Amino acid sequence: MLYLSTVALSVFITISLIPVMIKLADRFQMVDVPDLRKVHTIPVPRIGGLAMAFGVLVPVVLWAASDNFVRAYLAGAGTLVLFGMIDDLKGLGYKAKFCGQILAALLIIFYGGLRISSLGSLLPGEMQLAEWFKVAFTLVAIVGVTNAVNMADGLDGLAGGISLLGFCCISYLAYLAESSAVMVLSLSLAGAIFGFLRYNTHPASLFMGDTGSQLLGFSAVVLAVKVTQGHTPFSPVLPLIILGFPVLDTLVVMAGRAREGRPVFSPDKKHFHHRLISLGLSHAEAVFMIYVVQAMMIVSAILFKYYADWILMTFYALFSTLVITAFAVADRRGFRFKRYAMIDYGVKGRLRKIRDNNWVTRISFSLSKIMVPLILLLSVLLPAHVPGYASVIAVCFILCILAVRVFAKEHVSFCLRFVLYLSVPLVLYLIQEGKAAWISPEMFTVYHFSFGIIALTAFLTAKFTRRKKGFRLTTMDFLIIFIAVVVPNLPEQSIRSRHLGLLAVEIIVLLFSFEVLISEFRGRLGSLTAFTVAAMALIGIRGVAGFY
Repeated sequence: MLYLSTVALSVFITISLIPVMIKLADRFQMVDVPDLRKVHTIPVPRIGGLAMAFGVLVPVVLWAASDNFVRAYLAGAGTLVLFGMIDDLKGLGYKAKFCGQILAALLIIFYGGLRISSLGSLLPGEMQLAEWFKVAFTLVAIVGVTNAVNMADGLDGLAGGISLLGFCCISYLAYLAESSAVMVLSLSLAGAIFGFLRYNTHPASLFMGDTGSQLLGFSAVVLAVKVTQGHTPFSPVLPLIILGFPVLDTLVVMAGRAREGRPVFSPDKKHFHHRLISLGLSHAEAVFMIYVVQAMMIVSAILFKYYADWILMTFYALFSTLVITAFAVADRRGFRFKRYAMIDYGVKGRLRKIRDNNWVTRISFSLSKIMVPLILLLSVLLPAHVPGYASVIAVCFILCILAVRVFAKEHVSFCLRFVLYLSVPLVLYLIQEGKAAWISPEMFTVYHFSFGIIALTAFLTAKFTRRKKGFRLTTMDFLIIFIAVVVPNLPEQSIRSRHLGLLAVEIIVLLFSFEVLISEFRGRLGSLTAFTVAAMALIGIRGVAGFY
């Protein structure tokens, strides 16, 4: 339950803060101005990283702040957030950025005790590294990956999506290693990115800025090293598999600039994502392509986590060679992806006609606005036992909703999200702990099947809606589908026996469906508010009954 609450709280805080942050960006001129390495043509607010930082901070302070490594991490991450904010506000040169990155790395190395102490079988006899080399190598790795993710932040949703997949993998490894501190940190980061990507996928209305990209890069390398060094069964080469794509991109770009006699940090459009666009892909297609590649690397890290170090290193070398060769051959032969009229005008044209006719949206939305609230009410009745503390929380939620409804009606949607993002994981978790005796196995199967139906109706509603604002489908949906497919099929018996994968998928589906409904109701939230209050009332009654 702790881990589910971590993700839900992180997502909620990030989503809630972003509208406030956008207003602050307008006031203080924290906008991203187009330059030679960027593809957007108008200034865009770049304060999303600060919202993510708060989304990570709150659950970590609540549930993991007593750990010495976590405190060191917060000190290092806070340093980078401070330097990133200054850069986003005033602009910093690369030397000042390096100073901040080095300071953050030294904090986690000396205060947190982080070291790359072994390279496994890559060295003769699995020899241990000298202390001075451990510190230097760890410092270079942290600064290098921090910059790699920072430089990968060139297309809408790119750095966030790559990092999200990486943190999901790291949290899985932390679960296997029983490292609760790393798991809370990685899940907090994944939740913050998930909330941020709602605004950052193409066409983005918000950027993370250096505050966000440096925070993600620093966090990814620190947590990946932490979970694979020391007394763990995992190969020390795994971080290279998890983070290898942005690292390879950075090395190739810097090598090319050095070969041309230019400064390695000079702006250009030679990154992999820029080159994919130059080969004929659209903005969203280039991001999707890189998501697929990163997803393949994550799956490889999961499957090969116990393999020999030299096998993983050989795999990464082959992957790097394949990527570099593919781009070189494409450039030499003038290759361009073909645009098929059947897809661009036939398929996409038909989809636009369906959207314009609006009949799919009407049907799917009608089903969603009935089924989703009913599933919430049914879910409240399914746990065999509702603890007393849940009734106290539910009563507080009811009072909160009623107060906002009376005194601040314009914030009802915010309040509903707050209640749902915290209560849905709790309710579904209680069902997994034990279902009520009155429901038969057949009925329980139908209940699980209903989540597939509301996922489909929410998908169709979001896909074909004619709304210009609110929740829309983007390349982020690939990330959701990938996580929803992979998590239930993770090989560990402990995950399957507790149905953690199914639980995660159903939480995502129900919250996704509520997001679509809240956006599609366009402020007319009376019925949804009533159903939510009714669900909280049932929790309160059942909790009191269980207490006595």
